[in-house]
Amino acid sequence: MIPEMMNAVIARQPGGPDVLECVARPVPQPSAGEVLIQVRCAGVNRPDILQRNGMPLPPGTTDVLGLEVSGTVVALGAGVEFPAVGTPVMALLNGGGYAEYCVARAELCLIVPVNLPLAQAAGVPEAAFTVWHNLFELGRLQPGESVLIHGAASGVGTFAIQCAQACGAQVIATAGGADKIAALKKLGVWRAIDRHSEDFVAVILDETQGRGVDVVLDNVGGDYVARNLSVLASGGRHVSLSFMQGAKIELDLQCVMRKGLSLTSSTLRPKSAAEKARLAQHISKHLLPLLASGRIAPTIFQTLPLTQAADAHRILEANANIGKVLLQVAS
Repeated sequence: MIPEMMNAVIARQPGGPDVLECVARPVPQPSAGEVLIQVRCAGVNRPDILQRNGMPLPPGTTDVLGLEVSGTVVALGAGVEFPAVGTPVMALLNGGGYAEYCVARAELCLIVPVNLPLAQAAGVPEAAFTVWHNLFELGRLQPGESVLIHGAASGVGTFAIQCAQACGAQVIATAGGADKIAALKKLGVWRAIDRHSEDFVAVILDETQGRGVDVVLDNVGGDYVARNLSVLASGGRHVSLSFMQGAKIELDLQCVMRKGLSLTSSTLRPKSAAEKARLAQHISKHLLPLLASGRIAPTIFQTLPLTQAADAHRILEANANIGKVLLQVAS
C-alpha cells in the first residue's frame, strides 16, 4: 500500500545546515518513463549543499534535496516494463532523494548486485556516473597508465581509486590528515600524499623520475590547476570535477602546447536525459560487474537518519568524511 503523504527534507530558505527541514509532502506519481521508488537510503553530495545555499535548480526540479538513492521499485509509469515492481535499484535523480518515496527515470536505475547491501548501494550512482564519464571517457585512462586523484578520501575519490586500479592503472592520491592517508593506503594506492605536510608536485616528480602522470582528476581548482599541469606527462589529460578553490585561474599555455596536454571538465546534473541514459548503459556494462564481483565497492563513512540531514551536511562541509555519507530513510 503506497501512502498519499511522505516525509521529505527541503531547505526552507537559502542558508546553512540549520535551514534543512523535514516536511510532509504528497508521494510523487511516476510519469511516462519513470518508476516510483520506496527509498531505503539517500546519498549526500556537494551539489545538495549548493542547492541548500540557494543555487538555482533546473526548471521543473523538485525542491526536495537528493540526487541518488537506493530502494525498491513500487510503481511504474506508462511505458515502463523494466525495472519491474519489486526490483532493488540504485538510481540517479534530478532531485527528490531525501524522502520516503521518489521518482526516477527507468533508464537511470541500476540493478543492485546481490552481494551489495541495499543500504550501501545508495553510495554508488553519483560516484559511478561521475567516475565513468570523467575518468574513463574524458580522461581516457588506460591500463598501465597513472592517475593523480585529488580529494581522494571523498565518496567519488574512493570510488575512483578502486575503478582506476581495477582497470590496471597506477594511482597516486592526495588527502589531508593521517586518518585519510591511512584509508588511502588501505585502498591500495601506489602513493598517498598528505596535502598538509607534503608538496604533491615534488613527490610525484620524484616518484616518477620526472615523467609525471597521465591523468589528473581534480576537485580543487584555483592554483592547483597550474601545479597539476606541471606534473602531467606528455599527452596528459586534466579533468576538473569541481573548483573548491575557485574556477578563475591563470595558465601558461606554453606548457599545454609543449607537452600536448588537454584540459576538460563536466558536471552531471544539467546533462540531458539521453546523455545520462547513455552513461547508465556503459556503467551497467563495465562497472556493475566489478561491483558484483566485489572488486569495487562504495566506501561508507556514516549513515544518519533522514531527520539528521543537517548533520550530514555539516560532515561534508567540514571535509570530515572518508567515503560517502548516507541518510537512512527506511530500515
